Amino acid sequence: MAVKAKDFAVLIGVLLIVVMLVIPLPGFMLDFLIIVNILIALLILLVAMNAREALDFSVFPSLLLIVTLFRLGLNVSTTRSILSTGYGGEVIETFGHFVVGGNILVGFVVFLILVIIQFVVITKGAERVSEVSARFTLDAMPGKQMAIDADLNSGLIDDKDAQIRRKKIQSEADFYGSMDGASKFVKGDAIAGIIIVAINLIFGIIIGTVQMGLPVGEAFQTFSLMTIGDGLVGQIPALLISTATGIIVTRAVSDGNLGEDVVDQLGQNPTLLYIAGSIVIMLGFISPSLLPVTLIIAGATFYGAYTMRRNLKRVIDTPLPEEEPSAPTETVVSLLQIDAIEFEFGYGLIPLADESQGGDLLDRVVMIRRQLALELGFILPTVRIRDHLQLSPNAYRIKVKGNVVAEGELLLDHYLAMSPGIEDPEVYGIETTEPAFGLPALWIDEETRTRAEMSGYTVVDPPSVVATHLTETLKKHAADLLGREETKQLVEHLKETHPVLVEDVTPSVLSIGDIQKVLRHLLKEHVSIRNLPLLFETMADYGKVTKDADILGEYCRQGLSRQLTDQVSPPDGPLYVVTLGGQTEQLIQDAVQKTEFGNYLALDPEQAREIIERSGEQLSMFERYGASAVILCSPTIRLFVRQLLERYYPDVPVLAYNELLSSIEVKSIGVI
Repeated sequence: MAVKAKDFAVLIGVLLIVVMLVIPLPGFMLDFLIIVNILIALLILLVAMNAREALDFSVFPSLLLIVTLFRLGLNVSTTRSILSTGYGGEVIETFGHFVVGGNILVGFVVFLILVIIQFVVITKGAERVSEVSARFTLDAMPGKQMAIDADLNSGLIDDKDAQIRRKKIQSEADFYGSMDGASKFVKGDAIAGIIIVAINLIFGIIIGTVQMGLPVGEAFQTFSLMTIGDGLVGQIPALLISTATGIIVTRAVSDGNLGEDVVDQLGQNPTLLYIAGSIVIMLGFISPSLLPVTLIIAGATFYGAYTMRRNLKRVIDTPLPEEEPSAPTETVVSLLQIDAIEFEFGYGLIPLADESQGGDLLDRVVMIRRQLALELGFILPTVRIRDHLQLSPNAYRIKVKGNVVAEGELLLDHYLAMSPGIEDPEVYGIETTEPAFGLPALWIDEETRTRAEMSGYTVVDPPSVVATHLTETLKKHAADLLGREETKQLVEHLKETHPVLVEDVTPSVLSIGDIQKVLRHLLKEHVSIRNLPLLFETMADYGKVTKDADILGEYCRQGLSRQLTDQVSPPDGPLYVVTLGGQTEQLIQDAVQKTEFGNYLALDPEQAREIIERSGEQLSMFERYGASAVILCSPTIRLFVRQLLERYYPDVPVLAYNELLSSIEVKSIGVI
């Protein structure tokens, strides 16, 4: 009910504006609305002064439009009343008498000064600041986004904090863009106020003399009084709101409100207050008639400086409270946290991650996570980057869930050169091994780089070496990084677009843990799970028959036949494969043991060794054709062939016949 009441309050306010534009209002109602207008303007000004940052008053642009329309509608009503009856209400008459007094000319001058202050000084300045703030906020958005990504990848913030900061950046851009347009309302309101006053005065004199039969002097006296009063009751709230606009757009982010910041920052150096007070006293001696006034002002300034200096000294002299020793249990618990992915490096590699030294490792990690999200089909956890004093200066290592899975060493002032197959004796350097793919390579200096590139060597800078190594390592261990929480996120994301499909699979057919096992089964063999709707279609079809993750994974592979075909087939020419002979397939088929806990391969060790050796001999033939190795077998034993060979040939894909499209040309170059 509270929410509805708030909504109705705004709706009633907008409808009231329409009523004021169309229906004449009695004098007491005009008095009431004029006082409400002043109250709203004061409230907006106070809220603006107490806002710590612009977004604390994010509704201000829309509120500015509504209040401006309300004030213009009120001007229309008061103009109608003044021109039709010569009376605009008690409030307008009171303001007119108060300002005009006995001299109408003085009243006009005061009114014009108020309009000039609002239009030329405050409104013009606020409009320019709004325009510049909007432009700089939009220009700074990419840099702020990169800073958030960098903090996220370095572990300084988590995903929730990153989302909050991104939302705040977007809100700031929207706010300053809206303020750039809303400031035009204030400018237009000031112009409209001048025009309305001129209309009231000119047409009031004409109506008073022609229609009401008043003498010119009396008509001028009556309508000028009402016109000035009407102008004042409109311009004073407008001036307050213009001031609030200027405060909002010039407000910097702070821990305090405007009053606190002004007092604290002007009084942070009491010595300056003593100097200012002394100068005021000197002005009093120059003009002795001003001496009493200057002494009072200088005395107040000296007292303020003395009070501030005493407060500062009290803060300095106050001893800091002794820190209570934290509970040992909390300290130990915080140490139990294990990051999913860690990149640790020696102090010699700090320039890689230090932006002030030109390091772009953080940006590269952001791009790696984006790339792998597209390739693998799920978002990898945040990569924690930190230096490690126990490592040698040029060494680094990659950890997955606390375990070291890859290591390497870099020479920052060298380049890694990999031979094209024909060695150039003039290209020399420090022999090493390329960490991502294990190829022989050389660390060469800048002088040798040009010669190496001319000789066809692949030359890579150290940051690219690290990025490639990290990418390949994360691909290799993608299955280990997909936990139940990550699986839950994938399911929730899919539910937004395919709610019926998700309901058919989980939780009635398969649990989140079952789905995780199926997806890990695919990732373990470098199969992307990005086509999640197709995978869920398959699990919905076969999940009611079996809960075995390996069997469901094989069904999912069959559904991804087009993806698997594109993954292994060359861009032009046939797909070269090695097949399993009938005797070998039968041998493996007979060795499969079926239990209530799943199926496993119980092959004789001697027979297993013989199959592995023959596989190595046949796979070596792919070098003659310049093609990547692929093993093809029947669907019933594909999983067990993969389990048998993955320790020795982890990067060789093992496919079933029904996992390849019939349209692709396949040529067998060997039989195991």
